Amino acid sequence: MCGIVAYVGYREACPIIIKGLKRLEYRGYDSAGIALLNGNLNVYKKKGKVSELENFISDKNTHSHIGMGHTRWATHGEPNDVNAHPHYSSSKKIAIIHNGIIENYGSLKQHLINKGYEFHSDTDSEVFINLIEDIRENSNISLAEAVRLALHEVVGAYAIVVISHDSPNQLIAARKGSPLVIGVGKDEFFLASDATPIIEYTNEVVYLNDYELAVIRDGKLDIRTREDVSQTPYIQKLELELESIEKGGYPHFMLKEIFEQPRSILDSMRGRLVAENSHLVMASVIEFENKFKNADRILIVACGTSWHAGLVAEYLIEEFARVPVEVEYASEFRYRNPIIKEGDIVIAISQSGETADTLAAIELAKSKGAMIFGVCNVVGSSIARATDAGAYTHAGPEIGVASTKAFTAQVTVLTLLAMMIAEKRGTIETSTLRQLMLEMEQIPTKVEKALQLDTEIKVISEIFKDAANFLYLGRGFNFPVALEGALKLKEISYIHAEGYPAAEMKHGPIALIDANMPVVVIATKDSSYEKIVSNIQEVKARKGRIIAIVTEGDAVIPDMAEFVIEVPDTHEALTPLLSVIPLQLLSYHIAVMRGCNVDQPRNLAKSVTVE
Repeated sequence: MCGIVAYVGYREACPIIIKGLKRLEYRGYDSAGIALLNGNLNVYKKKGKVSELENFISDKNTHSHIGMGHTRWATHGEPNDVNAHPHYSSSKKIAIIHNGIIENYGSLKQHLINKGYEFHSDTDSEVFINLIEDIRENSNISLAEAVRLALHEVVGAYAIVVISHDSPNQLIAARKGSPLVIGVGKDEFFLASDATPIIEYTNEVVYLNDYELAVIRDGKLDIRTREDVSQTPYIQKLELELESIEKGGYPHFMLKEIFEQPRSILDSMRGRLVAENSHLVMASVIEFENKFKNADRILIVACGTSWHAGLVAEYLIEEFARVPVEVEYASEFRYRNPIIKEGDIVIAISQSGETADTLAAIELAKSKGAMIFGVCNVVGSSIARATDAGAYTHAGPEIGVASTKAFTAQVTVLTLLAMMIAEKRGTIETSTLRQLMLEMEQIPTKVEKALQLDTEIKVISEIFKDAANFLYLGRGFNFPVALEGALKLKEISYIHAEGYPAAEMKHGPIALIDANMPVVVIATKDSSYEKIVSNIQEVKARKGRIIAIVTEGDAVIPDMAEFVIEVPDTHEALTPLLSVIPLQLLSYHIAVMRGCNVDQPRNLAKSVTVE
């Protein structure tokens, strides 16, 4: 959830760390801090964004070739200067930055208080660093060994970096359940929560595994397990490009990412679909073909926007592959006793590949013998490594906290997956599959066309920017899109919004409709079109203000709706890839008009790596 950056080498550390923290600010922006070694171990930290920290240290001596920084999303303790990271140990000789939650921090803290330690913050991280110091002082061992032994005593998730006044050329890092990547340069090393702060300096990285400890000292990298078994670092090449993590002239990352969707959808299909040659290939499905052909049930686990993509996949897989599908919130799935059989397939969906609840759901399903298929966007992420098979979405970096292109990339991959399972199981007519393939190839072009509605949607946004509530309605394949549209509006504009199956409106939500209630209805031409026309009439009869998303050329709904937004025609099963575009733009423009920070909405962070 928080962002970690560290550096040791021949360059000035402070500018690298500050720039890296700004790139990681989407992971947390409650407070920020930096620790630098320049004769003394100096820690500077401030409540607020990284820019506040930058201003604070502008008159400080920041000359150093080793240091670490942190941008925080608060878990233990409110956002303030004291709770900001890094945290000193009691002696102020060592310091820590930490992403994660130490579940047994209470008992550890009391144990340390009984031994005379004093605490200045409300964080579990300060407990962690004092535990390390206590072990070191009482055992007369190296700092690295003290860190390793401390890892045996903490329960929870962590990615940590430790720096010491006594070791001016050493950084120590460890992880369990929270991501940490090491950039390998010539006579220099970088550490970060993800690759975005690193790519400017090197494209060679090592992804630290759970229960591994990395010691960087005197220009060398040593990786060991928590049990002190030496590991050979596996260096991977980054495919990330620096331009992809810059705004590229857009006012916000979110708008840039919305407009990148024609490309990200195409990239997610590239090599997997060529309709002209009837080419539909996903290597991981071929590898586990018998599992997919013989599956009695598919479970989908995800959170947030990824859960909505999973709902779309449920409709697709059941429609074409005729396999029963259940879609579960990963956060609930892991805390009950779900029925999982060895023949089941579990599809885990996560943009970051680091979502804590989804990872825990994967471990539970694996323990029951299920085959795990991952769908994520980040190469080398924890979910990519924890699953039996999977497919990357190739959406590229998504910096805006509210997912946009990640959703359509996930739906794209899941659509291809549903088509391929159906083909392998023989549950889809060749002509239907061919039609779907041809239509899928046209989706990027049609998304381009839908994006041309931006100016029109901006006008509608101006009218409704001060609304207190919104209702989103959809049927069939577009019910999950209604949920996603409502979530986007809530996330970035702080307007209360709810998504419902249109037919459920009569069972409660209709009581909310009056002349002040905007109702967004996804009413594209499909098998339930006549039914949703009736739902629109019910809203109109109660004076609700209707914003309808319709198929181009619709001649019926424009006579009923106050506002009509037309999207290109496509196969019914593919409409979510088009109907969601106006909803993303509507949320974006309303949020901007309300003065909200659309890229960094309050209380949210991009990657939820803690419970």
